[in-house]
Amino acid sequence: MAKAAIVTGGSRGIGASICRLLGADGWNVVVNYAGRADAAEAVVREVEAAGGRALAVQADVALKADVDRLFAAGDEAFGGLDALVNNAGVIGRRGRFEALDGPVMEEVLAVNVLGCMLCALAAIPRLSTRHGGRGGSIVNISSGNAVSGGPGESVLYSVSKGAVNSLTIGLSQELAGEGVRVNTVSPGLTATDMPGEEKLAAIGPTIPIGRVAHPDEIAEGVVWLLSDKASYVAGANLRIGGGRP
Repeated sequence: MAKAAIVTGGSRGIGASICRLLGADGWNVVVNYAGRADAAEAVVREVEAAGGRALAVQADVALKADVDRLFAAGDEAFGGLDALVNNAGVIGRRGRFEALDGPVMEEVLAVNVLGCMLCALAAIPRLSTRHGGRGGSIVNISSGNAVSGGPGESVLYSVSKGAVNSLTIGLSQELAGEGVRVNTVSPGLTATDMPGEEKLAAIGPTIPIGRVAHPDEIAEGVVWLLSDKASYVAGANLRIGGGRP
């Protein structure tokens, strides 16, 4: 029986690449999206063309009711769960930290931190052998910003990704003995719509490898961590940054 995965924020960028590569490996994929139904349906078609089965489900991962509905849709469509990729994220307002306000902070932390936690809470009883699950894997998408801190531009985003790293450290130790491997992937600057064309063009040549990443290059690391080839990898933070720490 084909394995099933939920990928949050799966309609674009790194999330869409993860969905497509999982489809090529024969996975069934729930493509979560927040607002772009057309983009999510396009990813569904690409997953199916690659050889998998897929379903697009709208859900705001910061809302527990939406997360419950998302996971229930996966159960109904594919009869269980083998993997969760916590990929959904927002960067918020760019600029100095002192220019932020409460609503901006709440939005970023709600999606990037609470969203990961709510999805993990929904995944654990489905995956953990302690709860009758069949085991599986959780991959949390973090960022190199969790280490650099994002001064002058994205301190809040960096804080949220530091929390994601801590979530992996704790959950990996709680769940490793229950058949669930929890890991992090920390991408470097990647050619998606989040950084913007100007930043990609300006910073790409300064990266040791000489360019920004393609989303597929990040997705390859995620799919490897979800696979049996990474059967002894738990609690890792896989940095895919082109040589940048």
